Amino acid sequence: MTGTGVEIGAQAARSRALAVLRVRSRALAVALLPAALAVILFAGDGTGHLVGRGWDVARWVVGAVAVVVLLLAAGVGLVVARARPAMSPTVPIPEESAPDLYRLVRDLADRLDVPAPSAIALTPDCDSWLEDRTHPAHGPPPREEHDGADGLRGLPPSRPRGIPVAPVLVIGSPFLWWMRVGELRAVLAPVVAGTGPSAHPDIAAARRFVRGLDAAVAVASTSGRCAPSRSLCAGLGWVARLLLRGCREHAAEMERGVASAAAERAQAVDYGLRIVAQEQVGLAYAGWDRLLTRVALPAWRMGRWPSRLDAGVVAALTELSRRDRLAEGFASRLGERPACDLLEEPGTVDEAASLLAARLFHGGPAERGPDWAPVDWQEYPEEVVDRKWRTDAARLHRVLDSLGVRRSPGPPASDPYGPTLARVLDHLTVDHQTPTSVTPAPTPAASVAPQVPPVPQAEKGSEDDTDGMDDTDDTDLANERGAVLAAGLSAELAREEAAAPAAPTVPAEDAGLLTGTLAWDEGALPLFPLQPPRSGRDLLADHVTAMVCCAAMDTAGATPGLDWLDGPALLLNGGRATDLGPKVLALVEEGDPAPLRAWLIDSGIRPEKPVRLV
Repeated sequence: MTGTGVEIGAQAARSRALAVLRVRSRALAVALLPAALAVILFAGDGTGHLVGRGWDVARWVVGAVAVVVLLLAAGVGLVVARARPAMSPTVPIPEESAPDLYRLVRDLADRLDVPAPSAIALTPDCDSWLEDRTHPAHGPPPREEHDGADGLRGLPPSRPRGIPVAPVLVIGSPFLWWMRVGELRAVLAPVVAGTGPSAHPDIAAARRFVRGLDAAVAVASTSGRCAPSRSLCAGLGWVARLLLRGCREHAAEMERGVASAAAERAQAVDYGLRIVAQEQVGLAYAGWDRLLTRVALPAWRMGRWPSRLDAGVVAALTELSRRDRLAEGFASRLGERPACDLLEEPGTVDEAASLLAARLFHGGPAERGPDWAPVDWQEYPEEVVDRKWRTDAARLHRVLDSLGVRRSPGPPASDPYGPTLARVLDHLTVDHQTPTSVTPAPTPAASVAPQVPPVPQAEKGSEDDTDGMDDTDDTDLANERGAVLAAGLSAELAREEAAAPAAPTVPAEDAGLLTGTLAWDEGALPLFPLQPPRSGRDLLADHVTAMVCCAAMDTAGATPGLDWLDGPALLLNGGRATDLGPKVLALVEEGDPAPLRAWLIDSGIRPEKPVRLV
């Protein structure tokens, strides 16, 4: 450990903390200035120096202003002190459910000579940090007794109030499943080392002040208030933002100093291993992002949430190590002890983190139900992939019905067949686009939407790209019928989303059962949406691909599958169909069915056969 570097960083953090506190002191001095002037004026009257009618008027005017300013300052100070600071939704990890993990953190804190964190929690993200949860709105600290003064089980009732409570250590749940025990210890060393500077009274006070100002701004921005309250909140927000601007630079430099001191202190713990562990952090982040966007998101949209997301990260990164030469050495790590072994019941923790991830990234309900059920990875192909493709195919044919497209070339009365892929191919083929009138199909869906409403500008597509199609934002299609069909699909999705029941809100007293925190704003969910706007071309290509997959399953014996890196996959003739995307795009963009028809013939898929829809 380089003691000089630690001292320099800690001294810089303390000096910046004092600068933040000086901003608070100046604000207090400004608030007390009218009162001080009023005291001088009234004292002058008592001593016979400031007498006369003009001084009397000045005394009462300044006194009234002082009272108003003091009341406003007291109100602002009360809001800053009592407003609930932002807190990350997490899954709490009690010590009895992870004694080995707590022991690892305790030993790490002893080696770094810093206070141990007061508790441990997990977050469904690839990051780790310390979080102060000592505000009264966050609830009392844990009351359990423990042996020794490590602080991992909370403060005992006999501890003096003047000693600050150590922050909570928040660990990214993917780290526990992908990293080995030694790598996790090396990654957590700089984070745990931050408890040392955090215990300094000046730094702790400066952080409380900044968090209070931030919470006050959030309170002032709350909508739905009456006119007088809006006026008071506007003034409160103006004062809080002014103070934040005054201490923003000092607060940022203070945090840099704390991080610098923590990093210097952590140099003594597994320095060489930490370099290797940082590579695993980047790899875990890439695998987690891929798993959420390609695998979890389609399931969430189907009303199912994968209950083992963290275990899925291991499978995804193992698959990456098999495909990528640069990741060949990562598979050998799997023989070492994983960090999730530090948990007593890793499956239960993984399920809680998976449900929280669905809550944060998709906005799903907080509890399981008939329309929001967990799904295991073994059931994913049948429960998610098959349903997803058939649901999209059914939507595609409903839109074709609304556009008056016949189910077969013959007259409506002679059409005994169900929905077919040939119907989609014939409709999107450019050569068939002749200005002839069409007869509505004799199905109940034909009267649902006789005209396609305009597409909302911010409409989101329904599917992720699972067959290698790019994600460009081209919205104009040379194929006129394809453009109309894409608009109809967007409108149909908009109607389905509008008709879908909203996720039930959770009472404040029950929301903390999952995360160990107070309930967050239900209207703000999802906090981190994973659904970027999708173009009509991509939406149409997704639905046509789903129709092709349904035809392959019903006529050629194909099966739905799961690719850990790309999500839903079509397994045909003993392997994954990876060359379908460009052929679908040729049909959608150019109206050219030849590549897709040739692929269908080679694969033994019969487009004229009806398929089963949801």
